[in-house]
Amino acid sequence: MSHPGHEHSAEEQQRTLTLWLLGVFLGGALVLNSFIASAVWPFANGVADVSALIGAILLSVPILWGVARDLTRGERHFNDLVALAIIACFALGSSGAGNYYQTAGVVAFVMLLADMIEHRSALGAREAIMHLMRLSPKRARLITEAGVEMEIDSVRLKPGDKIRLRPGDYVAADGEILDGNSTIDEATITGESLPADKGVGDQVFAGTINLTGALAVRVVRAGGDTTLGRVRELILDAEKTKIPVMTLIDQYAFWYTPVVIMIAAMIFIFTHDPARAITAMVVTCPCAFILATPTAMVAALSSAARLGILVKDVSHLEAAGKLTAIAFDKTGTLTTGRLAVTVLRPAAGVNLEELVVLAASAERHSNHPAAKAVLNVAKEANLVLSEPGDFSETAGKGVSARVQESRVLVGRGTWLRDMGVSLESLNAPELREVEGTSPFYVAKDGRCIGWIGVEDNARPDAKEATRELKDLGVRSITMFTGDRWSVARKVAGELGCTEVEAECLPEKKLELVNRMKEQGYYVAVVGDGVNDAPALAAGDIGVAMGAAGSDVAINSASVALMSNDLKRLPFLIRLSRKTRRVVYQNLAFGGVFIVVGLIMSGLGLFQPFGLEAQYAPMLAAFLHIVSSFVVVFNSARLVRFGEHIAPYHSPATE
Repeated sequence: MSHPGHEHSAEEQQRTLTLWLLGVFLGGALVLNSFIASAVWPFANGVADVSALIGAILLSVPILWGVARDLTRGERHFNDLVALAIIACFALGSSGAGNYYQTAGVVAFVMLLADMIEHRSALGAREAIMHLMRLSPKRARLITEAGVEMEIDSVRLKPGDKIRLRPGDYVAADGEILDGNSTIDEATITGESLPADKGVGDQVFAGTINLTGALAVRVVRAGGDTTLGRVRELILDAEKTKIPVMTLIDQYAFWYTPVVIMIAAMIFIFTHDPARAITAMVVTCPCAFILATPTAMVAALSSAARLGILVKDVSHLEAAGKLTAIAFDKTGTLTTGRLAVTVLRPAAGVNLEELVVLAASAERHSNHPAAKAVLNVAKEANLVLSEPGDFSETAGKGVSARVQESRVLVGRGTWLRDMGVSLESLNAPELREVEGTSPFYVAKDGRCIGWIGVEDNARPDAKEATRELKDLGVRSITMFTGDRWSVARKVAGELGCTEVEAECLPEKKLELVNRMKEQGYYVAVVGDGVNDAPALAAGDIGVAMGAAGSDVAINSASVALMSNDLKRLPFLIRLSRKTRRVVYQNLAFGGVFIVVGLIMSGLGLFQPFGLEAQYAPMLAAFLHIVSSFVVVFNSARLVRFGEHIAPYHSPATE
């Protein structure tokens, strides 16, 4: 059926839609006037006929035009049946059998209403997506080079600009905080209900809300390049994709219409009743069948978007319900990715304070995660650190610096030995490593004075997530990591992983994923989207964790979790399975409606209470739109799926 185009500007679409609706309701009013004239002035049949004819023409033109346009393109759709039914009504006209102009008008009016439902999809199912489109504020406070604040249109922002955020402001662009501290509500991007504390150097994302403090922010990405813009576009693109069952329906459309026409012709031949044949064509137009899958998928995409789950193709949403194995990268996925000091082992005659002060002072200029962990310990203990001199760092091995007139080395045991430091100064108990920790040793003037163990802690929600995945029938939960076996076994044991692989390079991870697929598993690979790209691509589904603000993460996987909440994974599987059930329910209902409607048409059961034959197609059209409503409302239930864990988010203020 014809519908206002999507390739024009928003203003043109609005103007076309307004004219389209005016024509529909004017035509509907004329057809209604025809019924009133027939009932009130039975002698004025000419007035009723003219009113019905004009109204039917106004209502039929969009349908007939749409079908003609499709045929010139070599396309065939289910709408052909309605067009044929309307043409048949016009051919019968106003005769002793009834006023078929009225029938044509009512059928066209009802089918156009059904078409409006189809294009609107699931009565609010797009609300989460449309909400994303309204989040970016129209105005922003630009800080000029002279330090003056001025309001400008947010579309004029560009990378490098400085903007001011006050409490309650929506963030106008992705950026980095230059000054100030605040709490940011990032629910619209990550799906996390708890606000995040932000300070200098932290990222902020367009569409989120600044809750407490005043901030100065340097714009990094603006407009469609922001995380919000990319998420919005990818969700809308996902809506246009199809799962196999949708493609199957399109293929059957080519032969479906001829078969129905043949059945309608047989009904006419055996009954000599044109109304029954027309009714058969109206009732078999399978709008409920067509709406069955896309409405469910749009509703599911909306539900996923609300919780910060970005699905790039609806086929991936369908596939999530089939998962039997999940392979996790450890660092940054099952663990926080932030090292913490868990063990301090000074040598005999060395106190803890000296060990920490020397190690932290030597590593003050290092960006290594282990160095940051030691510096955090020193900061928490309020220790006074010295400024290191002659600082040098050997990547992946350790650092060397002069601290308090002493040469201090901090690094791996093998590196210290290579530098001529002996570990024999440590007694056996002091040398004993703790399972699951990564040790690095501290040497002062060539003598080892102890070691410090750091550990990457598991995410608080990881254990619960893996338990839920097992309950959902995921048979294999594998963790692979480039870390040592002792660390890998400890983390895997804590989280209940069924298998673990340590000391893995990217090519080994890829090999493991391919091996799992060869064993018959349907595999999802979960990683951070940066160093796990080959494995993510190899899995049946690739899931990138913590994709907010990350171009690589969003582009490298089929599903992106905008936050680091692993409990989103079990939810995704449940959503997929629930969506599949809803699709099957819709398809079953649509199929039963068509078969029953076709039988009723042939038997003349659409003419109850002795009504005239012309009313049978009208009743069929009304039942048709009722069937569409049933499918739409059934699909719309998915919008609320997972609502118990969804954050409340107030509407954006303009």
